[in-house]
Amino acid sequence: MAASAKFWDRIANRYAKSPISDESAYQKKLEVTRRYFLPDMEVMELGCGTGSTAILHAPYVKHIQAVDISSNMLTIAQSKVDEQHIENISFQQAVIDELEVKEQSVDAVLALSVLHLMEDKEAVIDKVYQMLRPGGVFVTSTVCLGDWLCFFKYVAPIGHFLGLIPLVKVFKADELIEAITQAGFEIDYQWQPAKNKALFMVAKKPA
Repeated sequence: MAASAKFWDRIANRYAKSPISDESAYQKKLEVTRRYFLPDMEVMELGCGTGSTAILHAPYVKHIQAVDISSNMLTIAQSKVDEQHIENISFQQAVIDELEVKEQSVDAVLALSVLHLMEDKEAVIDKVYQMLRPGGVFVTSTVCLGDWLCFFKYVAPIGHFLGLIPLVKVFKADELIEAITQAGFEIDYQWQPAKNKALFMVAKKPA
């Protein structure tokens, strides 16, 4: 995971300046996510990057614990929060796979553009299930490269080894859906604007 941290640290400034690739899809995901929020909710965001999404969601919940592997990303995120005087977001540098969170302590978990970057997505999904309270929601947006770019599974390890890209896992949408339901979740919302776009889902932990 050290290699991935170095990669994200290296590109943090460039990442912070990059425009959102599909603004309309992003806005729809924000709107759908907020349908599940309540003012007293404790939210965990895994892979928060430079904090943009956490900042936009902050007015709708009690508190957001935003986690990322990159210290440089978090430095940028913290500067945004300080500049805007936002008091209900806390940042934490941690490897998601090793993150320790008390069971049934969180109302919602966001993992946006994260699961395909995990060595073991099933383990992460299981971890999320354990940290959520009954009735809690798991919001994901995941690129499923196996549906349209299968050959990338041969290229990705080389690129990662050379430090050109982070760890990237190739799997299909059906495999992701199965992993989420096998963990015990019930999928409440599912949307994919195109085959080569991220699969957005809201899954619920049974009450």
